[in-house]
Amino acid sequence: MSTPLPDVRMSPAAAVGLVASREISTRVKSKAFRVATVVMLLLIVVGILLIKLVSGGGGADSTVGYTPATAAFSAPLKASGQAVDESIDLTQVADEAAGRAKLADGSIDALLTGDGKTVHVQVKKDLDGKLSNVLQLLSRQVALDQQISALGGNPAQFQAAIASATFVEDPPLEQPYDYNGQQLVLGIAAGILIYLSLMINGQSVAQGVVEEKTSRVVELLLSTIKPWQLMAGKVLGIGVVGLIQMLVIGAGGVITGLAAGVLTISVSAAVGTVVWLIVWYLLGFFMYSIVFAALGALVSRQEDVGGATMPALMFVIAGYVVGISVLPSDPGNTFVEVLSVIPVFAPTLMPMRLAMGGVPVWEAVLSVGLVVLMIPGLIWLAARIYRNAVMRSGAKVKLRDALRAA
Repeated sequence: MSTPLPDVRMSPAAAVGLVASREISTRVKSKAFRVATVVMLLLIVVGILLIKLVSGGGGADSTVGYTPATAAFSAPLKASGQAVDESIDLTQVADEAAGRAKLADGSIDALLTGDGKTVHVQVKKDLDGKLSNVLQLLSRQVALDQQISALGGNPAQFQAAIASATFVEDPPLEQPYDYNGQQLVLGIAAGILIYLSLMINGQSVAQGVVEEKTSRVVELLLSTIKPWQLMAGKVLGIGVVGLIQMLVIGAGGVITGLAAGVLTISVSAAVGTVVWLIVWYLLGFFMYSIVFAALGALVSRQEDVGGATMPALMFVIAGYVVGISVLPSDPGNTFVEVLSVIPVFAPTLMPMRLAMGGVPVWEAVLSVGLVVLMIPGLIWLAARIYRNAVMRSGAKVKLRDALRAA
């Protein structure tokens, strides 16, 4: 009796893993991947250090000199600046000649001149717009004080009464969320990283499909494994490579920010941002990359990849553009809140909102849940298109033809 031959066929998981490991090994060892990762990390680090340098000075917005004759204007000028959130440093000079010398060497930005009855100002070249607004307020106050004095009143008592006047704010109907500048920066940075990763790595999936299709390698691979296994392995492999890149860049940026003192938020909040960044990168990448793989299978030339994937890319671009244009000025925008829950926009918008904070738990759970529910349907649809189009070379395969049963 002859001994039966062992079953040497690969399991689906082994086939997917084999393709994925090949993609990971090839791309991680490539010079392009290493250079791109280092360049992106350096850009993040340099950007953080530049922020540190720019914000490290902590000086006033303007420095104004005054003579003994205009000394009475110094206190009202500083108060006027505070009223419009303009920080002003004041320095007394011996006379106007000494003040003009300081103007010439850049020690001061403006000089109060004249006899102290009306506001006169001199600058080296042109007057800063914000400082001009402050001086306008000062001029009105001086004119008002002069009118009060002319009517027999006491300008000091009048100003004290005005300064002490205030209003009472009743409790709001809804408690607002206090967004700080660092949260906004983290949110925008998260959105940019997600956007770049989807654009670069998602496109790599489509380009890899076309490359194998053009070189006829796909014919050899499909003689051993099934089309969906090849597509899944490619998506998984490139996804892991992108995740490695994301971890290096994200962790490097957060560590640099905390070390340089630019990020003063808690370590747990910073780590939470990185975790959500990874979660949404994985969700967004797998959702879009399987679509990119299917669309890439429709064409046979690298130059046609952009046109084939553009319909899907438009959703990525739209979410990113809406996020960076609306959220910085209006973090609680209702339109963005609604879009961030819709699966096709969630990968770029929701990580921005989560990094900024103030997202209700139910919204975060709902957005993740909808994407997770959508992915199996996209896998089925993409696998059908990929199976029916990947072996057909030459002219672009029409989508309706690829959707038909093989």
